[in-house]
Amino acid sequence: MKSGSHQDSAQAMQRIRVGMTGLGIVLVLIAVVSVVFSSANREQPVSAIGASNAMVVANLSDGASPGALDKKDEPLAELGVAPSTESTESVNAAEIARREEARRRDEAQH
Repeated sequence: MKSGSHQDSAQAMQRIRVGMTGLGIVLVLIAVVSVVFSSANREQPVSAIGASNAMVVANLSDGASPGALDKKDEPLAELGVAPSTESTESVNAAEIARREEARRRDEAQH
């Protein structure tokens, strides 16, 4: 019985060694891939002669006025799915108050 117990113990140790070796290989592989990708991100992009400069192209605008850029904050309104929060007519509180007062006077007289 001792030999069977010893054999089970040896198999368990062998399995632990194989598992730890596999885990170590996976960790080393992840580290190597991480180093490769980080070095690729640090490299300057290669530009061909006559190609556009990426920094200049990134800073170009479409020439739209600043007011037109504000409307891009409402993509659903642009698609017509939802109403826009921007009002189309100017609001004059004093004029609205005068109209309401005139309406009330007319209702009181009738």
